[in-house]
Amino acid sequence: MNEVQLHIENVRQAAAKITAALGNLKPKIAIILGSGLGGLAKQVEAPVILAYKDLPGFPVLTVAGHAGQLIIGKLNDVPVIVLNGRKHFYETGDAYPLKTMIRAMKAAGVETLFLSNAAGSLRAPIKVSELMLITDHINFLGLNPLVGPNDDSFGPRFFPVADAWDKELGAKVKAVARQNGITLHEGVYVAFRGPSFETPAEIRMAQGWGGDAVGMSSVPDCLIARHCGMKVVGVSCITNMGAGLSDEKLSHAHTLENAAKGAGAFERLVLAAVKVL
Repeated sequence: MNEVQLHIENVRQAAAKITAALGNLKPKIAIILGSGLGGLAKQVEAPVILAYKDLPGFPVLTVAGHAGQLIIGKLNDVPVIVLNGRKHFYETGDAYPLKTMIRAMKAAGVETLFLSNAAGSLRAPIKVSELMLITDHINFLGLNPLVGPNDDSFGPRFFPVADAWDKELGAKVKAVARQNGITLHEGVYVAFRGPSFETPAEIRMAQGWGGDAVGMSSVPDCLIARHCGMKVVGVSCITNMGAGLSDEKLSHAHTLENAAKGAGAFERLVLAAVKVL
């Protein structure tokens, strides 16, 4: 069995395990929790928890703030699947674990993927601990997770991404934020591969491109989901200003600390948003 055949089999087996665990629930939305945003997982009602390590082909996680659990249940009485943690491309050059995770969601009946991440602000008005709706992205990872053999059963070889971040769903999230008094900026997310934080010169470059926030995830997730026909909406939790824009000393511990400051607003936003998405 070659790696493509193994991937297809892993998606099939993982989706079967997830479907069996769903019981009578039929969740149409899955939420991937970014660094420091795992607290939302504790709010899932009547949770059924599957460890990533027990799902064939799912990623093995190594970064603090990513628990590696798939949680089935309800948020605000809405059936959901919560994915507590992701594999980043600073950990690996292998896209198959992330593809398996997202494609298994699709095979289990999920139609919408809600992405979240911790990000650095590129604009002074977008402050630390605030949230930003992702309206578009710039892929500066140096890779695309869909490079390699294409299986038409998942999606087409070539596909447009002008609507990568769903405008209708984004408008619903913005309306929910207004109704609940939650500050929600909107802007373009620039993805760098990491694991080093960006230099001040790279931050100025990203600003010049029209970027509003910078991070190390979510773009591959979005591309994989759109390839297989899922709708995508995403929110960044701002954990720092980009290098050179403040006197902060950037570190992963600093990211997790500031993500915790914005986590309350993020959780309130998601709990309200799942009702309308």
